[in-house]
Amino acid sequence: MKRIPRIEQYGLIGDMQTSAHVCDDGLIDWLCLPRFDSPAVFAGLLGTQKHGSWQIAPVPPTGRFDAGAVAERRYCGDSLVLESLWRTRTGTGRVRDLMPPRDGAPQVIRIVEGVSGEVQMVSALRPRPGYGSVSPWIHEVEGRMVAEAGADALWLDAGVQQVEKDGVIVSTFSVTAGQSLAFVLSWCPSHAAAPDVPDPEAALAETLTFWQDWTQECTYDGPYREAVVRSLIALKAMTYGPSGGIVAAPTTSLPEEIGGGRNWDYRFTWLRDASTTLAALLGTGYRDEAQAWRRWLLRAVAGDPENLQIMYGIAGERDLRERVLPWLQGYEKSTPVRVGNGAADQLQLDVYGEVIETLYLAHQSGVAHCADTAVLHRRLIEHLVERWQEPDEGIWEIRGVRRHFVHSKVMAWVAIDRTIRLVEASALDMGLGPLVELRETIHREVCTQGFDPVRNTFTQSYGSTELDAATLLIPRVGFLPPDDPRVIGTVDAVRRELATPDGLVRRYPTVGDHAGVDGLKGDEGTFILCSFWLVDALALTGRLDEAHTLFERLLALRNDLGLLAEEYDPVQQRQLGNFPQAFSHMGLIQSARLLHQLSTRSSPPTEARPAFLRPGHRSAGRDRPART
Repeated sequence: MKRIPRIEQYGLIGDMQTSAHVCDDGLIDWLCLPRFDSPAVFAGLLGTQKHGSWQIAPVPPTGRFDAGAVAERRYCGDSLVLESLWRTRTGTGRVRDLMPPRDGAPQVIRIVEGVSGEVQMVSALRPRPGYGSVSPWIHEVEGRMVAEAGADALWLDAGVQQVEKDGVIVSTFSVTAGQSLAFVLSWCPSHAAAPDVPDPEAALAETLTFWQDWTQECTYDGPYREAVVRSLIALKAMTYGPSGGIVAAPTTSLPEEIGGGRNWDYRFTWLRDASTTLAALLGTGYRDEAQAWRRWLLRAVAGDPENLQIMYGIAGERDLRERVLPWLQGYEKSTPVRVGNGAADQLQLDVYGEVIETLYLAHQSGVAHCADTAVLHRRLIEHLVERWQEPDEGIWEIRGVRRHFVHSKVMAWVAIDRTIRLVEASALDMGLGPLVELRETIHREVCTQGFDPVRNTFTQSYGSTELDAATLLIPRVGFLPPDDPRVIGTVDAVRRELATPDGLVRRYPTVGDHAGVDGLKGDEGTFILCSFWLVDALALTGRLDEAHTLFERLLALRNDLGLLAEEYDPVQQRQLGNFPQAFSHMGLIQSARLLHQLSTRSSPPTEARPAFLRPGHRSAGRDRPART
């Protein structure tokens, strides 16, 4: 029976323009070239190996594993070079997988080394461009194997003999102690000249140096530093270097429920995800990424902010039309497999808050507002002023009826509040009076229409009884102070109604076979980012011990390489959703920083303290009830 790996059995390699997923049995079965959002040349992850894969492993294989081999793996230091160790009955071999930061053709390099004894190995490469739909023309050119199909050409260089058989390029070889062989897969347009023959060892050294230099810029030196740095590396790997855009995840259609239909394409730049990711990078010393993202934002949005999209292509593209790939059976038969994302056309008012909050944090970190950014900022606020009272699809991109989501209104408040602060700091030229009045109006409306006084909790939307984990952000963004009874009541209600006994948090209630508030049938796992939000809420409301306990429980959900998907199934005890997920790693970084700040000071530091606790803040807290 075909073995289907769990999502957490994959590692990630990448070159800041695209990435590959490497399973713990030596199989690469997800790779898009030349960009994150390009059609996959290996799509076996969402189908079968016939849809594209490349395995290097000991032989003879029995299924996907050599019965006598045990694989161990790790990243080489603080890098994205993946090292797998294979122990067989006759010897031990090592495979190092990497994608060097690009200076020319994109490459996947796999270096096989003998450690002890002698190990029989096989490389089996099955290129299938077009998400596994195209069988390429495979032939030899001056001792190099090339697979061509349409606009794509894949060149495979190897130090051993290669044979094509039934659409698979196969090499069988052995390595002994001290011996090294390299396989390099390079992509180029099929009409272009062949890429240069690579130098794998030089590429390995340069890649290790790149990551060593980059991680040394990290300014975080508190507890859980290893987990923070690994998450930063994951976020950097999901940044498209040429433009500064950040993908939400480098995969599509990994399911939120095994066998279900909640399968989405995340290989685009969400304003929300990218903004909160940049906040995590800024908080750990990475200003260059913030400047690159701001330039991306100006290019993507500035010409037409009145028609702000909630996501764009990684280079700023607007057309992200969604379609289904019917020839792929989906991961563990979870269909449909989608490319593109129809949510690009939704109205999500919270993105104004997230974008402007990031511009504010960039200013606080020394990335000064430029004239073009100021123009964009003013136009975004002007547009938000006109639309903030409308219902929207909200942070979770519902495909049902629009609602007045509490989180959307809170983030509209954040957009106005941070704008006021920049005006007060003389970093932005706008009239203060109307902004201050609007901030008070939004605050009063949310506290009146979005709060259930009987249950003492903020709700998902105006007039509803459902809860939403996004309301956990109310103290984090400074909408209310953490000791406000309404905040404490909301945290307790979310724990009671949306969390598992272990503290893992669902986004909102789903109703199985019936369409819920999101307009979709089916259920999903607990949402890892929401669980980190609960860590933050517990810490801010003075329950530090409980926050630390939950944080360490979440760290234990990471795979052996420190990577997190979007969701976690506490029943089957497995990761779900697209992988790795920027949101999850951003949440880990932010929670680690907050816990460190609150654990080492008697009160929250200025940077982490909610707005109402900061000196000089004009509190909108007149809606706050008297203590009982």
